[in-house]
Amino acid sequence: MRIQRQSSRLTFRKRRRRSGCLSLTVLLGLLTGIITISWNWFGQRLNSASSSQPISVNARGALDAFDRGDLDRAIDLAQQILAVDPNNAEALTLLIRALVYRSYSDYNRAIDRESALQITSEAASRSPRNMDIVAIHAFALQANGQPGAAAAAAQQVLENNPDHTIARIALALSYGGVGSYEISLRENLRAVEGTNWQMDARRALAISHSDLGDYETAIKTVERAISLNTHLTTLYFERALYALQIGDADAATVAYFQIIAYDPDNVKARLRLCELSSMMRERDAAIDYCYQVTELAPNWAEGWYRLGREYFLQGNFQPAQEYLHRCSSLQIMQDVPTNQLRFECWYLQGQAAEILGDCPGLVATYNEYLTLAADTELRQTWIYPPEGPPSCETAEAIQAAN
Repeated sequence: MRIQRQSSRLTFRKRRRRSGCLSLTVLLGLLTGIITISWNWFGQRLNSASSSQPISVNARGALDAFDRGDLDRAIDLAQQILAVDPNNAEALTLLIRALVYRSYSDYNRAIDRESALQITSEAASRSPRNMDIVAIHAFALQANGQPGAAAAAAQQVLENNPDHTIARIALALSYGGVGSYEISLRENLRAVEGTNWQMDARRALAISHSDLGDYETAIKTVERAISLNTHLTTLYFERALYALQIGDADAATVAYFQIIAYDPDNVKARLRLCELSSMMRERDAAIDYCYQVTELAPNWAEGWYRLGREYFLQGNFQPAQEYLHRCSSLQIMQDVPTNQLRFECWYLQGQAAEILGDCPGLVATYNEYLTLAADTELRQTWIYPPEGPPSCETAEAIQAAN
């Protein structure tokens, strides 16, 4: 701090000695005040530096983690920033992007999209005029299947800033969500003309090409997105999907292996390899991958369904019935909504029981299926005569099951 001497001139008169003592007192007071002010000023600067430094460090760390594909770390650091500065639009944008992309990375991460929307809804309520926050809110809305609200929010941002890339991406994906694929493609082509968020823009553009059936261009476009972030597993899932659309099973397999290389415990990639192996009629490989799914995620009914189905297709009906029963039992225990049930677990289980001559098991499975089917608008595809399965000659099996 500079002392302005012209505002504190001290004069000394020789005729009165007492005035010298008074001036010395004033001087000491001024020096004390100056020291106090300077110390407070220094303390404020020090406190300011100490509080802002972690934010900048966390911001760099979050961006680096995202670029490495470490979405867990990126989310953690972004949340730390927002805990100190809730209206930090950059941290919020990074957090929501990481949550949305992580939600597609494995079988049990869909809840991340719901969390993202809850966070952006609160942020948009606090800062409705912050267009960056409104834009990422639109991004979260479309990821949660609300294209109308997402398009409205994105349009609000684009009216103020037509070059806002995140808003443009959210608008494009919203159009795609309601089947307006040509408009979606047009908006995504505008998004890739921007200078930022190019990985997100290229990914969205690949989705538009895929929606229009141009899978070759979709592959080239998503590969460009991958080159901008080589560790983001979501991009590899989409790369595999587009490859399968043109019958390139080898490229899809490579993409799934790449995911497992980055995330060794990824369950979703193994399930996709199980499905792909089954489609290629590589039964042993399919069973091996499905076993891995059930080992890593024993409470996931879909894994048991796929494993039981593979055994059924091989004609090995005893383990097929067992694993399909686990599938149906898990869905009942987890209280899965009726309209989301995997009914094939009951149907194939019953078929296996009938082939094995297990009438009590068949009737029990069939009755459970009828009860569940009655509670939904499911188009019933499994019907026996009122007296029960023809293969069960008497009603004793039915009574035993009841």
